[in-house]
Amino acid sequence: MERLQKPIYNSLRQAAEVHRQVRKYMRSIMKPGMLMIDICETLENTVRKLISENGLQAGIAFPTGCSLNNVAAHWTPNSGDKTVLQYDDVMKLDFGTHVDGYIVDSAFTVAFNPMYDPLLAASREATYTGIKEAGVDVRLCDVGAAIQEVMESYEVEINGKVYQVKSLRNLNGHSIGRYQIHAEKSVPNVKGGEQTKMEEGELYAIETFGSTGKGYVRDDLECSHYMKNFDVGHVPLRLPRAKQLLATINKNFSTLAFCRRYLDRLGETKYLMALKNLCDSGIIEPCPPLCDVKGSYISQFEHTILLRPTCKEVISKGDDY
Repeated sequence: MERLQKPIYNSLRQAAEVHRQVRKYMRSIMKPGMLMIDICETLENTVRKLISENGLQAGIAFPTGCSLNNVAAHWTPNSGDKTVLQYDDVMKLDFGTHVDGYIVDSAFTVAFNPMYDPLLAASREATYTGIKEAGVDVRLCDVGAAIQEVMESYEVEINGKVYQVKSLRNLNGHSIGRYQIHAEKSVPNVKGGEQTKMEEGELYAIETFGSTGKGYVRDDLECSHYMKNFDVGHVPLRLPRAKQLLATINKNFSTLAFCRRYLDRLGETKYLMALKNLCDSGIIEPCPPLCDVKGSYISQFEHTILLRPTCKEVISKGDDY
């Protein structure tokens, strides 16, 4: 039966190879003083070129997350943002590639100051623990318990104060579907999760977050990420501008996540009212930044794994992580 899956495996492996090459290039050029928007645009243009972007056939799977410090996920600069990457920042670089809707979701943390090394080591090891525990017929709650145990065995000293690293309890790994970054299953990062089992043929993003804060995130800051609801049927829209914007979204992103910069790039202007209308009518889901308490630091590592009948393939693994 496995040979029927070959084209899917090859699409995933192609997307993963682009991910590896792009992150290798980005690591070689990133340094303090760069504008966040320049980092994102360089990364995205490199993906577009290497994957031979082609409508919904191949390209970027979701916006480049470059969340800083206490922001765990879903932050990317909107146009005109002047945020600069600093020497003392902890940046999670989370980006996705896809071929034919088969998504590779992988992330790593960049910190120039070696003071943060134990914080990065905590989430790197926790992610690898999650990968090691994962498998066909494994209960999701068991993966979460193993992740938490490793994550919370670490401590980090930041500016003379020692913190136990906490595993974010309300941010999870997830199964991945075709053109669907968050499919129905969640992989917890703490103990006490659900008893649901992983199954053969499933694709998962195993991602862990180590925090020096409360270990809990909430929505904060200006929204940049949006995604069309995967299961949404036909919703009648009154505003012609909203209909028009939805047509652009359907054509360019379908159910893949996008950000405001991607709309700007397509020549869309003055769309915020129409976008709000699409969100209010339940067609589009806003995905605001997720933040722990101010002053805290969060690290993240993430890989995409494929549960094949005979083995577990870590699709996005490279020689960097």
